[in-house]
Amino acid sequence: MAEYTRTQVLDEARNLAKMLASTEEIDRFKQVEAKINDNKKVQQLIKRIKALQKQAVNFQAYQKTEALKKVEAEIDRLQAEIDDIPVVQEFKETQIVVNDVLQLVSGTIAREVTNNVISSTGGDLLSGETGSKSKNGSVCGH
Repeated sequence: MAEYTRTQVLDEARNLAKMLASTEEIDRFKQVEAKINDNKKVQQLIKRIKALQKQAVNFQAYQKTEALKKVEAEIDRLQAEIDDIPVVQEFKETQIVVNDVLQLVSGTIAREVTNNVISSTGGDLLSGETGSKSKNGSVCGH
């Protein structure tokens, strides 16, 4: 079995990242993100929420609890208004799909590394144990 340096592995990871960035799922995510950025209503609501969040920090710092409650309620209302916009719902859905793809790739890599370690040490893939255990159950014969 060939040995690879950390640099070689990282180079391959970068290649994999480039491949992922050009998948259908990522392409869709970019398209929907562009729609969000071009949507005036969404951008105005985001701007308003950011301004209110700054006010909330100030109210919290000066312990103005009533004013803070009002601002937080308005932030929640605006956030709900944003969430009701179809393009925002579409954006959230594409985020979930992209996250699922990344989780799938990450899980596959982890599983394959584990399986390779088990196989290369003469272990048992079904039990998930490496071959580095001795007969009496201790590791490395100690």
